[in-house]
Amino acid sequence: MGTSANAREWKEYKRHHFIIYYKKAPFDFVKTVEETAEDYYVEITDNLGFTRYKGWSWDDRAIIYIYDNMNDYVESGKQAGWSHGTASPRNKTIRTFPSAHGFFDSTLPHELGHIIFREFIGFKARIPAWFEEGVAMYQEKAKRWGSHEKVRKAMEQGTFKPLSELSTIRLRNSTNRDTVNLFYAESASVVNFMINELGEQRFVRLCRKLKEGNPFDWTIDSIYSRFKGVDDLNKAWVKYLKNE
Repeated sequence: MGTSANAREWKEYKRHHFIIYYKKAPFDFVKTVEETAEDYYVEITDNLGFTRYKGWSWDDRAIIYIYDNMNDYVESGKQAGWSHGTASPRNKTIRTFPSAHGFFDSTLPHELGHIIFREFIGFKARIPAWFEEGVAMYQEKAKRWGSHEKVRKAMEQGTFKPLSELSTIRLRNSTNRDTVNLFYAESASVVNFMINELGEQRFVRLCRKLKEGNPFDWTIDSIYSRFKGVDDLNKAWVKYLKNE
């Protein structure tokens, strides 16, 4: 848990794949978090088509910190005010709070998606932030299917950002909420397009090549032969959204 001065505030709940640390959250809630996380542990690998995925157990378990509320999460956890959860894939650690928006349907699967995805492709793979966030967003069923409409609306309003521009965005504590929301909506939409319209098996092959350390643009070319880099992926995605 580290050596922070407030470490004694945390209570511990250990299970097979997860260790949950909490303060004042009701134990029934904590237990439900663990049970739901176990279900997502299996579901997310299936969603992404990842097979022979290594398991988490004993010293390799994932850790979930449940802060008491948003203020505790932002102040004690040192998180952005627009955030409802965060994941540190290298440490397999999630930080969140009970009243986080869509805790069980959105926050929990999203953060677990980050960890499972990074464990699959490794930490040396260099990928755009929108791609990684899009994979995490894909685990949120409502966001997965609602993202296309949000992106179409951005196109109508003239706020849409092509992938070349989306790749330059870095979300920070000071980033305004509209930019954050658009970034996540576009990320979810394009990854949804890649998996469901361009094919899950191609997506898995793409991830495997990224795991080998291949550059993102080159890997797009090699897996999707009709594309010449991210610009062609962007054109196909935009055409799909306009014609669907």
